[in-house]
Amino acid sequence: MKKLKNLFSIKTIKSKLILYNLIIVISIAIFVSIFNFISYQNNTIKTAINNSMYQTKNISDRLQIAYEEMLNIVLNCTERKSLFLSINNQDLQTPGGKRLALYGTQVLKDYCAVSGYSEYIAKITLYSKGGELIQSGYIPGSKNDVPSITNSVWFHKELAKNSGSYELSLVDSPFLGTSKTKLLPILRPLEYDDSSKNAGWVLIGISSKLYSKTLEQYNNGNAMYCITGEGDVIASVNTNKINGTSIINTLLSNEQNQGYLRVKIDAKDSIVTYYRQPQSGILVYEVIPIRDLSTNHAVIVQVIILLFISCFIIGLLLSILISKKINKPITRLLYSIKNISNGDFSHNPEIEGNDEIGIIGKGVNQMSSQIHTLLDTRVEVEKEKKDLEIKMLQAQINPHFLYNTLDSIRWIAMIQKNSGIVQVVTSLSSLLKNMAKGFNEKVTLEKELEFLNDYVIIEKIRYVELFDIDIQISDPALYKAKIVKLTLQPIVENAIFNGIEPSGHTGIIKISAYANNNILYISIRDNGIGISPENIDSILSKPERVKSSTMSGIGLPNVDRRFKLVYGEDYGIKIDSKVGEYTNITVSLPLEID
Repeated sequence: MKKLKNLFSIKTIKSKLILYNLIIVISIAIFVSIFNFISYQNNTIKTAINNSMYQTKNISDRLQIAYEEMLNIVLNCTERKSLFLSINNQDLQTPGGKRLALYGTQVLKDYCAVSGYSEYIAKITLYSKGGELIQSGYIPGSKNDVPSITNSVWFHKELAKNSGSYELSLVDSPFLGTSKTKLLPILRPLEYDDSSKNAGWVLIGISSKLYSKTLEQYNNGNAMYCITGEGDVIASVNTNKINGTSIINTLLSNEQNQGYLRVKIDAKDSIVTYYRQPQSGILVYEVIPIRDLSTNHAVIVQVIILLFISCFIIGLLLSILISKKINKPITRLLYSIKNISNGDFSHNPEIEGNDEIGIIGKGVNQMSSQIHTLLDTRVEVEKEKKDLEIKMLQAQINPHFLYNTLDSIRWIAMIQKNSGIVQVVTSLSSLLKNMAKGFNEKVTLEKELEFLNDYVIIEKIRYVELFDIDIQISDPALYKAKIVKLTLQPIVENAIFNGIEPSGHTGIIKISAYANNNILYISIRDNGIGISPENIDSILSKPERVKSSTMSGIGLPNVDRRFKLVYGEDYGIKIDSKVGEYTNITVSLPLEID
């Protein structure tokens, strides 16, 4: 008894789901029973009418597409002046005339093939005022085709029709050996021919097979008819079940081009749906005996779908009620978790409670507090680690430079014993003064170049004018760009010691700076011994190469790592070189101008 009471306790999610699901099932069962009893018969008939009207429209639209294709073929032929005037002006008995006539026949075939309805074109005939004749189609041609066509009772009637609204008629075939065949002609005069008695024309004979095959493709067991605007039956299917021709006059007299009628045919209460194309006059209709609808499986499927939709609507409405009672705390919980994933670790008392979701909410708040503490600790540790690493890198750079400078003073004292020592000491003093201001200080490019100039003075005296420096800045505004101190000196030093000095000849170091897309590019190029491709691939990726004899004691990996620590992984050094010719080192940094 206690377990049963707990089961239906409103405090638990499980009991809430059971209670609301019972309400949903009972409500749906009652509604479906009442609705099904009242509306089944009406819905069956309505569904049958909608399906039938949809089908007759599809059939009519498909036949209309074929009709428009046929009409376009005829109109294209009537307007093809360049070809058929040439035929008209050519003796078709000559070799050239025969070739031209053959070409014209091929054009007609191509028109039929492109339309996609060539198998339903019994004959397409073009006759010019000069008596020239070209034909195509599956019915063989004959010399008597032209008089047979022009002497047909329907010839002048069809020729007088308006091409903008050309209603089709069902006529006897005028061609030899096909007198019992029915065709639907489209006849138009040549646009470029005169209106004399011998004016030219184009005729296309549409086979009734097009309409028969289309009805067969949409055959669903009911009687279907396709008739002309004059009431002639072009094609029909399943006429053994019911004779639907008795209502043709009723349908033709109806002013509406689509709709349905409920009439008695052969003493059977029936539904007739129809669709008529105004341009061609073709009318398609279907006859459905109402007594046959009870065994129509399509109607049963429609009823099932309707029941499902009804259940879904009711379930949706009740789900909204459930969401207010149950999903609201879940939504708050999900929102709080989303905030945590976005970096908001604040305590949210709304997600805490006495049910299962409330207990989870308490756990989420505890977890959020712990994550916040861990992240704060990690940020401090990473900051200390980064500062320490930069200090170590800078400490590695400064003693190295001081050692080389003192070594230069020693060489000057030994060799020259003159006032050059004063110049070197002065430059060294300036260098040490700038270096003492901070290991991670940013200076302007102008200051960095001044710092580099002090270094170059010392090295030029040491190497007795072994190299020259050429500085080119694309925009004077870049002199105010901020860069980390000691950006250029290590790279220039590398160019002297590992590029120019080993080459054995006087060299030049070109320094250029330019900006693009808020990125400052500084290029240091020397004409020394260069770097082999295999060394370029690994020189920056292997920090252990710092002490290699092929680079300065500082090393390019050290310099590149320093840039990445200060600016990020997207910035740093790029090396381009050709052995024996040059080495070009490009530094990319964010453009910072005060």
